[in-house]
Amino acid sequence: MTDDGGGMGDGDASAILIPLHEARSARLDQPVRFDRRELDQILRLYGRMVAANEWRDYAIDHLTDRAVFSVFRRASEVPLFQIVKDPKLARKQGAFAVIAAGGRILKRGQELGRVLGVFDSKLKLV
Repeated sequence: MTDDGGGMGDGDASAILIPLHEARSARLDQPVRFDRRELDQILRLYGRMVAANEWRDYAIDHLTDRAVFSVFRRASEVPLFQIVKDPKLARKQGAFAVIAAGGRILKRGQELGRVLGVFDSKLKLV
């Protein structure tokens, strides 16, 4: 066997070794984000609520420890609801939560669809 400088002589890019601690630190430096499927579910709910004339504006914050989708009735007010993704709570209480304006947690869980179910209208007996 010959040592050709770390296996890069033949152009094999899969032979490059990256220390695990460097890969983890690079990943941890990235802010938490909603993925495409999660954002699609949230924006579908947002569209329904805008059509019902209940919500008018939103904001998305990508922080280092969580991602927050805030919903407003008017842009100048505090958010009515916040849909939060916190990966650190994924194994404990669930990564997703819906928080009301006063800070009360309305629903928390592992699956975003079930957590967003708190906004489904209930049938009422008239």
